[in-house]
Amino acid sequence: MNPDLVARGADGKVNTARYEAVNAMLLNEFLKEHRKVEQQEATIGEVKSTVARQEMTMTKQEVIIAQQQKQIEALTAGLQTVSNQLELSRPAPQVVADNQ
Repeated sequence: MNPDLVARGADGKVNTARYEAVNAMLLNEFLKEHRKVEQQEATIGEVKSTVARQEMTMTKQEVIIAQQQKQIEALTAGLQTVSNQLELSRPAPQVVADNQ
């Protein structure tokens, strides 16, 4: 029991409860808890907002990665085509006979 909520006699023993103080104490505790809940709700809102921004950023990054992958594939195909053309345009190796 909270010592502030009791009235003691001259002998120091509890005589009665201070009921008028109970309501004030309960209201004070309620207000403290209510502030905590409001702070937690604000924090949850901030976290949700941060997660939403991160998801949006991830989506943008995924789009960029997909575009870069397509560019890499196109460049690889172009490089292969050029490589094939170079191979075809090279003259065939010739064998030289050594008639000494």
